Amino acid sequence: MAGDTHIPDRAERIPPFIKKQLEYESPFDYLLFTGDLTSREVIDWLNKLSGRVLIVRGNMDYLPLPRNRRVDIDTWKTGLIHGDGIHPRGDTMGLTRVSIELGVDILVSGHTHSPFIKTGVKRNILLLNPGSLTGVWGGEGGSFKPSYIILETEGFNLHIELHVLEGGSLVIEKYMARWSDMGWNITRVEEQ
Repeated sequence: MAGDTHIPDRAERIPPFIKKQLEYESPFDYLLFTGDLTSREVIDWLNKLSGRVLIVRGNMDYLPLPRNRRVDIDTWKTGLIHGDGIHPRGDTMGLTRVSIELGVDILVSGHTHSPFIKTGVKRNILLLNPGSLTGVWGGEGGSFKPSYIILETEGFNLHIELHVLEGGSLVIEKYMARWSDMGWNITRVEEQ
């Protein structure tokens, strides 16, 4: 999962270290992109990483892309939006509302330029935001660190890795999201 590259308006390219790492880890079963690519060349590169690339249109995109997508990944109904209709950016209540409207268990969004892994209002929805793949500024700031998420499914468990480029190396935060009758439970596993 990645998003918010803003190439060429805010960034010249994807950081070479991240580009090389993603190419090494590919092919991915699915690649979800939260929009604001702003150029066709990013789409061409994403298509080299996976045979199943799902992209939505961000508020800065002028490409013919859908505003939202829905896909079943294993048993999980997964939604994909940019998130520009949510105020304030990344608001849990607003993202929960969109998740319910789309009928999904997991909602992947962007627009904040800051990554997050959290639950919806009642913990029955998992909210994921990969941040900005180039680490560029967003309308309300952002983390200013390039980042992306890799997710692996295993029954009722999801292994989530948040990759953040800091000081020339990737810091990987690992999380386990477990589903039960009580909703999602997210725990941090370790950091590399």
